[in-house]
Amino acid sequence: MIESINNFLSQFQDIQAIIVISVVSVIGLALGKIKIFGISLGVTFVFFVGIFAGHLLIDIDHQMLRYAESLGLVIFVYALGLQVGPGFFSSFRKGGVQLNLLSLVLIIAGALLSLGLIPLTGISLPDMVGVMCGATTNTPALAAAQQTLQQLGMDTSGAALSCAVTYPLGVVGVILALALVRKFVKDDRVKCRTNDNANTAYICEFRINNDGIDNKKICDISQISHRKFVISRLWRDGEVFIPTFDMVLKKNDHILVITNEEDVPSLTMLFGEQEKKDWNNSNIDWNKIDSQLISQRFVITNREINGKHLGDLKLRNHFGVNITRVYRAGVQLLATPDLILQLGDKLTVVGEKAALKNVESVLGNVIKSLKEPNLIIIFIGIILGLLIGIIPIPVPGVDTTIRLGLAGGPIVSGILIGAFGPRFHMITYTTRSVNLMLRAFGLAVYLACLGIDSGAHFFETVVCANGLLWIGAGFLITFVPVVLILIILVKFTKTDYGIITGMICGSMANPMALDYLNDNIEGDNASVAYATVYPMSMFARVIIAQLLLILLL
Repeated sequence: MIESINNFLSQFQDIQAIIVISVVSVIGLALGKIKIFGISLGVTFVFFVGIFAGHLLIDIDHQMLRYAESLGLVIFVYALGLQVGPGFFSSFRKGGVQLNLLSLVLIIAGALLSLGLIPLTGISLPDMVGVMCGATTNTPALAAAQQTLQQLGMDTSGAALSCAVTYPLGVVGVILALALVRKFVKDDRVKCRTNDNANTAYICEFRINNDGIDNKKICDISQISHRKFVISRLWRDGEVFIPTFDMVLKKNDHILVITNEEDVPSLTMLFGEQEKKDWNNSNIDWNKIDSQLISQRFVITNREINGKHLGDLKLRNHFGVNITRVYRAGVQLLATPDLILQLGDKLTVVGEKAALKNVESVLGNVIKSLKEPNLIIIFIGIILGLLIGIIPIPVPGVDTTIRLGLAGGPIVSGILIGAFGPRFHMITYTTRSVNLMLRAFGLAVYLACLGIDSGAHFFETVVCANGLLWIGAGFLITFVPVVLILIILVKFTKTDYGIITGMICGSMANPMALDYLNDNIEGDNASVAYATVYPMSMFARVIIAQLLLILLL
């Protein structure tokens, strides 16, 4: 039956390739929704369905297969970079630096363990790099390793096979490690869920009783403090005002301030006294605080504003309103004058009702217009990423250069365009659904092609001595570093358990383990930590996979 279908479709190579890849993706995505002991493989199941198809010797033109595999990989990693780009560099501030350093420690520990297992197991370096990629569920790193092997004129099939063999335990191993360590963690430690994200805006109220700032302008006070803050409202003698930069503060004024939480003690010393009222409660109805002013949220859809500084709009001077918070990708940002605005940002505006209508006309607030995909930036980013990927990067002391390739170049391009594109008035905004669609489509196509290409010799490899060695080595590379790092951080630091485990999942590029955490730990600290370290971890693993091959082969 299969042979007759192959014979028929072989007359139409392009149609055959598309049909086979689509069927493999459909079956894999459907099976990926099935949960076993609360764990599902998601889109990764496409990889294993592709392996089974390859085992059945379903034939696809090799050139078509390589083209589809490359295209899927490029779309996936570029969309990933574009998504994390806006928050990538800000993730290195304060707590983000520590998390990324811990992530690098975990990655390097896994790489050193992989090298240490080579003389003990007799596994070749190319195969061990594939084992390491599978153990850390990192297919972009495998793609980078395969390209490096091709540059060195070596066979890439062993790395792909060893990755395929060790991938399942790479997924499960992290979850087992998390479950094991969790048994020894006290419940109150898990319930400690303070969010340390330095970008998050914090709202507090102060009463002015510092003689040093009495009768001083807000602009002069901001220069003295060297702390970023926004004064949203000012109450004086029963009246409420929208404060301007040249407004003079007086003793006994009450001000509502938006700042970073860690700056509150410094601002308390500056203003004089912090009121105890909790202004960060999500149940606060801001429009009932006073009868003169209302608060409303607008979305930036006016493309002319994209890339401009908030202060350049002069909304306070023109309309007498105040921008108190900016929401971007689920994060609250301080509405400082130097903040660069992006299409899709949500601005919280405080002012009189008539003034808010004027502000709305400036910002746009036509949400429907954001649903139109901006395909130009997708293709520009892919071109730029491919060009970055072929740039040779010299390694000191080694004749061979490394290249970021199809896996590294587009993700760098996506990060740079996502982070800095708006500064050059590039429309980089894509809806979350569009980005997820691009990533899922690209990853499914890539995994289907990779599985088909690796499947011909997969099952006989699993049951042979080499296959068993790969599985054992892969499990050690997954399990041992994760458990050691977890125990050290839980026992010797006071870091929130959700942050620690989220960092582990992000370092191991394991979204399935993150799903397990979200089902067992309340709060969003795990997800925040995962997003903080994931981009750098992905980039580091791509580079390390190439460096190991270039330096040691």
